[in-house]
Amino acid sequence: MPRPFHLVDVFGTGPFSGNPLAVVAEAEGLTTGEMQRIAAWTNLSETTFLLPPTDSGADYRVRIFTTLHELPFAGHPTLGSCHAWLAGGGRPRAPGRVVQQCGAGLVPVRTGGERLAFAAPPLLRGGPPSDAELDEALAVVRLPRSAVVEARWVDNGPGWLGLMLGSAAEVLAVEPARHHPRRVDVGLVGPHAPGGDADFELRAFFSGPAGSVVEDPVTGSLNASVAQWLFAAGRARGAYVAAQGARLGRRGRVHAEQDADGRVWIGGRTETLFAGREG
Repeated sequence: MPRPFHLVDVFGTGPFSGNPLAVVAEAEGLTTGEMQRIAAWTNLSETTFLLPPTDSGADYRVRIFTTLHELPFAGHPTLGSCHAWLAGGGRPRAPGRVVQQCGAGLVPVRTGGERLAFAAPPLLRGGPPSDAELDEALAVVRLPRSAVVEARWVDNGPGWLGLMLGSAAEVLAVEPARHHPRRVDVGLVGPHAPGGDADFELRAFFSGPAGSVVEDPVTGSLNASVAQWLFAAGRARGAYVAAQGARLGRRGRVHAEQDADGRVWIGGRTETLFAGREG
């Protein structure tokens, strides 16, 4: 059965500048194995599948797959899936607010203004890593301990371990290992000098096929957990803009905001670049 298919650019500043997402709508009838095979075939960092919700509080349900496994939550798939659901005629129950159901539960998405923004989900794991965990992450990004200002687990689903470096320039200079024998999810963050169009620089590295280490262009889940870290630690206040993807030729921009209730929102531009019917 043909199904609507969208390729959405998320967190970009123009076409082909953010992180691409494949979205398969009306995905009823597809098995988990079929979804995984489709995600492996698209060969994007994530592919999502839109389904009717099973929770009465949700507007739609999404399943999120990397090329290797399913994720309970991911950031750019949340915004891209919401964008595709709205573009396909989805009508939220509450004006200006969509509620997504995913493996991590219900995730609110704000739709007002020029950007979609999702509410950062609670961390599954926080706090400092053990010495062994830190050493493994440092081996992946090939840095000495002296380069790290602070290290914390910032895991909201994918499994991120965050490393704060002294500057954006230090983040951009990192040359990671090409392979690692175990699954890894390492995020780097460093501050930009005042006066530019971004306040922080992020990079994200994760396990790819056959033990390869892959860099993600722009990463909503990492930006969400890093924003919670930065706001809680007083390293950021109110709102800021993060840059990501420069080393891959992208120009991602992620807008992080903490509202009056302390909730963190992660927003960015979304645009359908290709659409058709799959199958």
